[in-house]
Amino acid sequence: MPRTPKAAPQVPSTMKELKDTLWKAADKLRGSMDASQYKDVILGLVFLKYVSDAFDERRAAIRAELLAESYDEEQIAGLIDDTDEYTGRGVFWVPTNARWGFLAERAKGSGPSMNVPEKSIGALIDEAMDAVMQANPQLNGTLPRIFNRDSVDQRRLGELVDLFNSARFAAQGQGGSDGRRARDLLGEVYEYFLEKFAAAEGKRGGEFYTPASVVRVLVELLQPTRGRVYDPCCGSGGMFVQAEKFIDAHHGEGSEISVYGQELNERTWRMAKMNLAIHGLTGQLGSRWGDTFARDLHPDLEADFVMANPPFNIKDWSRSEHDPRWRYGVPPAGNANYAWIQHILSKLAPRGQAGVVMANGSMSSNSGGEGRIRAEIVEADLVSCMVALPTQLFRSTGIPVCVWFFAKDKGARAGEVLFIDARNLGHMVDRAERALSDDDIARIAGTFHAWRGIDSDAALDEYENVPGFCCSATLAEIKAADYALTPGRYVGAAELEDDGEPIEEKLARLRAELEAQFAESARLAEVVREQLGRVS
Repeated sequence: MPRTPKAAPQVPSTMKELKDTLWKAADKLRGSMDASQYKDVILGLVFLKYVSDAFDERRAAIRAELLAESYDEEQIAGLIDDTDEYTGRGVFWVPTNARWGFLAERAKGSGPSMNVPEKSIGALIDEAMDAVMQANPQLNGTLPRIFNRDSVDQRRLGELVDLFNSARFAAQGQGGSDGRRARDLLGEVYEYFLEKFAAAEGKRGGEFYTPASVVRVLVELLQPTRGRVYDPCCGSGGMFVQAEKFIDAHHGEGSEISVYGQELNERTWRMAKMNLAIHGLTGQLGSRWGDTFARDLHPDLEADFVMANPPFNIKDWSRSEHDPRWRYGVPPAGNANYAWIQHILSKLAPRGQAGVVMANGSMSSNSGGEGRIRAEIVEADLVSCMVALPTQLFRSTGIPVCVWFFAKDKGARAGEVLFIDARNLGHMVDRAERALSDDDIARIAGTFHAWRGIDSDAALDEYENVPGFCCSATLAEIKAADYALTPGRYVGAAELEDDGEPIEEKLARLRAELEAQFAESARLAEVVREQLGRVS
C-alpha cells in the first residue's frame, strides 16, 4: 500500500501569524540555556536569515539585469559573484556555506554531502557566522558563535532553522534589488523578538529595550530627518531604528542621518550592531563596548539630535569632579542622572536638540546639589519642553518617568518652557504594561510643534495653554517655583465640562445626596451592632 505523503507545514499567511509561529518555535529552545544565551541564539538566527535573504534578492536582481542585457549563462556565471555588486548596494556578501539554503538542507542532519563526516547544525551555523564576519569586516566581533554548545538542543535548533524557511514567503515575488524586502520583513521580526525578550526578562530587559511608544515620543517631537543622531547609552539601537522609520514615513532617505552610539554591555552592543545592520543603517558604535563616562568613544562629536534612555538613578558610576562635561555643576556620586543630562548637553551642536527619558525625581530633586545644577541649566535657557508620561510604560520598572527636551536655539520661544502632562494618556495592553496610542503621541507632538511653530502655517500665537494638559511658562515663573520642572505644577487642573445645571442647584442636590448616604450609613451601622449583640 503506497505511503501517504507527509503534509507540508502550513505557511503563516499574515505577519502576526508569522511572528507568533516563530516565537513559539523559538521558545522550544529555551530549556537548559539561560535567558541571555537564548536571546543571542534566536536573534543571531534572525540576523543570519536576513543577510541571506537580502543576498538572494540582490543576486536574483543582478541575474535579471544581465539577462535583460542579453548576457548568456556563462557570462552571467562570471559576473554574478562580483562582491561590489552587493556591497555597493548595502547588501552583505554571504559565502556559500553561510547561505540559508545551504544550512536548511542540513538542518536535520541530512544533506547532499554524504562523503564527509556529518556536522551538527550548530557547528555549521557557527562556521556560517565566522564566514559572514570574515567576508564583511564591519561585522567583526559582532555575531554570536554559541550554536554548537552542549546547552543548545541540536534537534530543536534544526527544527527552528527549518521553520524559519517560512519567513521567506513574504519576500517572494515582490521585487526589490537591494534586499529591502528581506530587510523590512526580518527587521520587523527582529524588533518583535527584542520586545518579547525584554518582556520575558523583566527588569533586566529594560537594559536593552525601550518601549516603542516612548521612543516614538522622542522621535516625533524632534523629527530627526538629517544630520548626526547620537545615543550615549544606545541599548539595542531602538532610537536609531525609529529615526529611520520616521524618515521613511516622510519620504526621506536613511542615508541622510549619521548614527553614533555607545553601549556599556557587550551582549547589548552586539544586538545593537545587528539591529542597525538588519535595518540598513551604518552606525558608528565604536570598535567595542564601553562606559560612556569613563571613556567617551565620540569625544569630538557635535550632534544635531540626541535621543537617550539612560539607566535611572545609577549609584555606582565613573565620576571625576574635574570632568569638563560638568559645566553646570558636579553631579553627586550617588546618582548619575545629572551626569547623563550634562554629558548629552555637551554633545549638542549650536542648533542641536535632545530628548532624554528620566525618572520623575530628576524634575524636582535637590539632593547632592542637583537643584543647583537644574537651576543653572534652566537659566541657560536649554530646556525646551518637559513631558510627564503615564505609569507602567516600562515593564521593567515601576518608577514614573518623564522626558526632558533640550534645544540650543529655541527661536521665538527663548525664555519659555513648554510643560505637557500626559499622565492620563495611554491604554493598558495587559495587566502589567501600558502603551501610548498613535493619537496620544500625535497629541503630544502636535502640541510641541504648535508651540514651536514647526510644520504649521499658523503663527506661534495659535498655541493655547490647555488646563490639565499643557502650559508655556516663563523662566521667571519657573524660578518662582524653585526651578521644579514637574508639569503638574504649571498645567493646573483640567476644566470641568459645563453640564448645564446651575451651580446652586448642583450644590443643593449633592448636599441632599450626601446627607441621604450618611443616614443610610448610620442605619446600616445600627443593624450591624444589633446583629453582633445577638451573637454575643
